[in-house]
Amino acid sequence: MANTNLQFKTNYVVSSKIEPFYKGGKVQISKDEKFIFCTCGSRVNVLEISTGKIIHSVEHDDQEDITSFALSDDDEMLVTASRALLLKQWDWRQAQCTRSWRAIHTVPVASMVFDSTSTLLATGGCDGTIKIWDVVKQYCTHNLKGSSGVVHLVQFHPDIGRLQLFSSSLDCGIRLWDLSSSQCVFVLQSHYSAVTSLAFSPDGDTMVSSGRDKICTVWDLKSRKAKRTVPVYETVEGVVLLPENEDLSEIGVKSKELHFVTAGSKGVLRVWEASTARCVYTQSLSSVSLTEEDGEGRDDDPRSLTFLLHLPLSSRLATVTAEHNIVLYQLPALSTQQQFVGYSDEVLDVKFVGKCDSHIVVATNSCQLKVFELLTNSCQILYGHTDTVLSLDVFKKGFLFASCAKDRSVRVWQMDDDSGLVHCVAQGSSHTNAVGSITCSRIKASFIVSGSQDCTVKVWDLPADLSTTGADVHQLTARATEKAHDKDVNSVAVSPNDKLLASGSQDRTAKLWSLAGEGEVGLLGVFRGHRRGVWAVCFSPVDQVLATTSADGTTKLWSLQDFSCLKTFEGHDASVLKVIFVSRGTQLLTSGSDGLVKLWTIKTNECVKTLDAHQDKVWGLHGNRKDDKMVTASADSNITLWMDVTEVELAEEQAKQEDQILKQQELSNLLHEKKYLKALGLAISLDHPHTVLTVIKAIRQGEDSRELLEKTVLKLRVDQKESILRYCVVWNTNARNCQDAQAVLQVLLTHLPPEELLQYQGARTHLEGLIPYTERHMLRIGNLLQASMFLNYMWQKMRVAGAPSSTEQDEEMDTTPLARPFFTIDKEKGMDGGDEENGGGDDSDGGQDDDPKCPIVEEGDDEEVSVTRKASSNGGRVENGERSNTNGDHRSDSEESSEEEEEGGEEEKDQTAVSVMKCVPLSSTAQCQTLTS
Repeated sequence: MANTNLQFKTNYVVSSKIEPFYKGGKVQISKDEKFIFCTCGSRVNVLEISTGKIIHSVEHDDQEDITSFALSDDDEMLVTASRALLLKQWDWRQAQCTRSWRAIHTVPVASMVFDSTSTLLATGGCDGTIKIWDVVKQYCTHNLKGSSGVVHLVQFHPDIGRLQLFSSSLDCGIRLWDLSSSQCVFVLQSHYSAVTSLAFSPDGDTMVSSGRDKICTVWDLKSRKAKRTVPVYETVEGVVLLPENEDLSEIGVKSKELHFVTAGSKGVLRVWEASTARCVYTQSLSSVSLTEEDGEGRDDDPRSLTFLLHLPLSSRLATVTAEHNIVLYQLPALSTQQQFVGYSDEVLDVKFVGKCDSHIVVATNSCQLKVFELLTNSCQILYGHTDTVLSLDVFKKGFLFASCAKDRSVRVWQMDDDSGLVHCVAQGSSHTNAVGSITCSRIKASFIVSGSQDCTVKVWDLPADLSTTGADVHQLTARATEKAHDKDVNSVAVSPNDKLLASGSQDRTAKLWSLAGEGEVGLLGVFRGHRRGVWAVCFSPVDQVLATTSADGTTKLWSLQDFSCLKTFEGHDASVLKVIFVSRGTQLLTSGSDGLVKLWTIKTNECVKTLDAHQDKVWGLHGNRKDDKMVTASADSNITLWMDVTEVELAEEQAKQEDQILKQQELSNLLHEKKYLKALGLAISLDHPHTVLTVIKAIRQGEDSRELLEKTVLKLRVDQKESILRYCVVWNTNARNCQDAQAVLQVLLTHLPPEELLQYQGARTHLEGLIPYTERHMLRIGNLLQASMFLNYMWQKMRVAGAPSSTEQDEEMDTTPLARPFFTIDKEKGMDGGDEENGGGDDSDGGQDDDPKCPIVEEGDDEEVSVTRKASSNGGRVENGERSNTNGDHRSDSEESSEEEEEGGEEEKDQTAVSVMKCVPLSSTAQCQTLTS
């Protein structure tokens, strides 16, 4: 084996991640043009344009999807609307909610916008109504009715002195509302499909509207009539007026007339002259391989644009594509300046490229390649393949790499040393089925080898000079073609001296080939021993050894001399998908379908470290040339960069973990000794809500629990009381833990004056968050009390079979409820038991149920799945745009859970004990409402 005097790797830590930050919906850019705000499920992410990093993220406590949001014109306030019909106002720089209130809409909010003074907020609902809110004085000023269906567009006139609001809904008209009279004064009729955007001239007298009916309309707002209808022959999603005082002759603006830019289904920006309805400029996308005929009339093109935004300070335009990419163009040339990928779908392969491994190239479940600059996260999208790209490999110097795809072709790409721009320099296509694997020559860029689902391997010679001029691309011809296996070829690898080729197949074998002969590939031997298909093959960089991985969950090392198996590594619970050598051939890194990456030491045959890398199959695994970093990519859409840590760094990490363990042990000892005050303080210092809840439960289990809890909580410091109030909001969202939350809340509200409570950080927000859930809990308990009264009545009226009937008249009914006004919790038969049967949740930190986004999927037979089928045909892409609830069903998960618990409580009428929260002189709900009003 190789030199073992080297320092073995012992651990890797995550240095950075490239994660999905935008999955469709609204996008807005701050007025200072430094940040991009975009929705991602239940969060609004704030992307810093200069670094490409997510620096802030806001999320509703109930984790409901955010249906719309709006950033004020002064960049100070962010307001979000969720499916739970709550509006929340955020200090987004601190990621803190400063205020929340009910939206009044009966169904979710579909659109919202601030006026130019940042004092008025308009919300358009799926119920056809529009509300105007004064965010300074905190009340609803207008309730505008009359729209038909979902109000998907609201926009204030830029001149706030006119007090006008424009809106559009399903009837395709543009309603003009006079806010002084709260009346719709006019409906602008021109479009026959959804109106997507409005743009106003600087004087405010002209407006341009765009629609999905493939027209734009120029309006005279004084006469309220259409001046011009411009047919644009594509579905238009955004329109922007060009500034009048800039030289834009480079994009066809030759006069002082009004010009506007459109973005839509064709995926290009076009400039139009309003007075003549003539297109004066069409953006050129020379890198797109599809012909004009292929793209003509395709409204479902993944390159289609869904938003168009103007950045006047920097003279730029921003577009959002259907594939969730955000692209910034610089005026006047409309040249691409920056590009961010919001969602990458399933990531199938990844490789380091560029000078000093400054970039990574990524193959996702699409026909485009993405090249990320690691410093800024800015991305280039490479067009060329016409079907899903399956595999990548990079040449030694890092500026040249190859790709293969389901379109039966291979391509070679070159990165410019200075600019970092990448373009295709060569392509070849003679396979008869999908090409699932590719490898490059190791010594110099002289050839590539591909393996296909057609069971063959092909050797492609590269020209000596790969430089291209213009759009010319070298056409490659296969030097040799060999029927290599009986089933799909999943992996190919070239030896470090370029003389040997290894191939792994779905037929459970790996084979060794000679590349020395001209025009032919000679078989040298077969490696047999895997019980299922071989996923990956890799040569050792220093020894005559080959590593293979298989769907049988093992990794094997083979001798190239006699083709015998030297070692077998077992540890993955599922298929092992990739393997690479590190530490000069003395260690292995493997990744599998179980989402794990394992580090193995070859000499001792042991797993040194297991990295819990991803939540799904880790398809991509690659190390940089210095062997101190690696990158992994997974079907969970995440790309993770790892750094090899030194022993000192590892010791520091272990010290932190040991400190956490010691504190947990100390907490356990304190609870055993019933030193509850110290235990509660220690739990709060750990900042684990579930740990604090454990202490609260322990306190409430003992005798005189009420007095003990009161004594303990009141002795806490002010900052500790602030934390426990924050935890109460989390606990109160789960019916299983609401009694503990209410018990702590009773102590705080009873013994602390309102003035002191309101001084706590975020107290008003916390109390507002307690109100709706407390009302639901009280309603459920009231229903249980009513059920117990009925049960008591039935018990009094029952007659035992065979009893003497001497009683002349009914006994007087005892109407005393089974539940007492003040009593403690029944641990076995109270609300906890009902929640267990009706899905009330678990004792997790957040008090929420299991994540519905992580379903349990039974893994199929890996033997029937080859590398060319590792990506789904549709890619599971998230549909663009927000999901509107038009059926009026706006109940949150918590409300549905509460209703299920009510039904479960009524069915279990044989219980003779009912648990109810303790009554207080003034209910928690009432006190919260008093403090927050």
